[in-house]
Amino acid sequence: MTRWMQSMTAKVLGVGLLALIMMIPLAQSNGLVRERELMRAAAAERVADGWGGPQTIGGFALAVPTRGEERDHDGRLVATREGTAIVLADEQVTVADLAVDQRRFGMYAVPVYTGDVTIRGRLLPSDVRRFAAASTTRWDPSRAEVRVLLADTRGLQGVTSFTVDGRTATLASSTARMGPYTVLAAPLPIDPARDTPVDVALTLRIAGTEAFSVLPLARSTSVRIRSPWPDPSFVGALLPGTRHVSAQGFDASWQVFDLNRAYGQQWDAADDDVAQRLDASAFGVKLYQPGSVYQKNDRAGKYGLLFIALTFVAFFLFEVLKGLRLHPVQYLLVGAAMASFYVLLLALSEQIGFGPAYAIAASTVVLIVAGYAMAVLRARRAGAVLGGVLGLVYAILYGLIGAEQYALLIGSVVLVALVALLMYLTRRIDWYAYGVPPLTTPDTP
Repeated sequence: MTRWMQSMTAKVLGVGLLALIMMIPLAQSNGLVRERELMRAAAAERVADGWGGPQTIGGFALAVPTRGEERDHDGRLVATREGTAIVLADEQVTVADLAVDQRRFGMYAVPVYTGDVTIRGRLLPSDVRRFAAASTTRWDPSRAEVRVLLADTRGLQGVTSFTVDGRTATLASSTARMGPYTVLAAPLPIDPARDTPVDVALTLRIAGTEAFSVLPLARSTSVRIRSPWPDPSFVGALLPGTRHVSAQGFDASWQVFDLNRAYGQQWDAADDDVAQRLDASAFGVKLYQPGSVYQKNDRAGKYGLLFIALTFVAFFLFEVLKGLRLHPVQYLLVGAAMASFYVLLLALSEQIGFGPAYAIAASTVVLIVAGYAMAVLRARRAGAVLGGVLGLVYAILYGLIGAEQYALLIGSVVLVALVALLMYLTRRIDWYAYGVPPLTTPDTP
């Protein structure tokens, strides 16, 4: 009895240890998923190199040359320092209509877009007077220029129109930079005595990859982004105030004020701190790909150890109930077959899509394990039952992968149900007495 108990305990611990050992190939499989995902990210970068990367656009900012003077105690001029003061627009309205396509690099598909972006802004000469009066430097508004910021000029396909107070003007590339952004500029002399606002309008044709954002460079910034892409992910400093998302696309609008950002209406262009805050204030949309191949493979891998452990438990129960003895190598072979499912799933899903790949990989593993169970358990019915259970397990896993937001809830319910089922099936087994060989009386001469 004691020897049998020791043997049974060792068997249970051994099966548990074998299940833990299977974490090694599962970890390798998960690492392979991450590696392929990085390769997909590298493919997106290669597409962006020729098409234009994630775009961020901002305008209009007024750049006014300044001149500071240093004098000694006698009032004599010692040195002069030239700089640039940035004054933002009072109002700005941006409308972007994005047409989405997909570009392939090797086997990887990357969402890209082209679109017309219209920006209308209003600059106040009174802002220039007020900020200049409060400054210790001399401003020269007669040499001012209006600036438009763009993250990636490779995606600039053309300037459709650019007007100042209704008159056509020319926008050109500038050597100046504002933070990480390239500057497009046009001369815009400001008469400080002017009381009426300066109206500026710009329409650009741009291209980009995966994301589009806007900088709130005005006291009041209104932004509207429209696209036929059905799965937007709104990103950045602020979420849209109104949005409509359907299978036909999305239409989102933002209303942002100067109080919503971490910089004011005016600053010195040499202030690096403000340049860093510009990027953090951007908001917009990312062309999200829900349930991508790699996301689904990653979700499937998270349940790998649980499913292998449950399969080992099923084999162990058959071993106990049928009075059979299975070698640890046989458990390892079953675990290896189930671990290979994840590698096969990843390889096939990159080529034919996740759904068909899952069906092929799951069917292959179910047939292998069921056939092997028939052989080692010496019972076709037992093998068929195990194959059916394993098929049900893979069907449940597929449902968990597609559930996204409810995956944790469904997974936890299924896990509790499986544990309860195992407890029910083994409720009448006397683990202390089961399998003990019957006592025999030695023959008496």
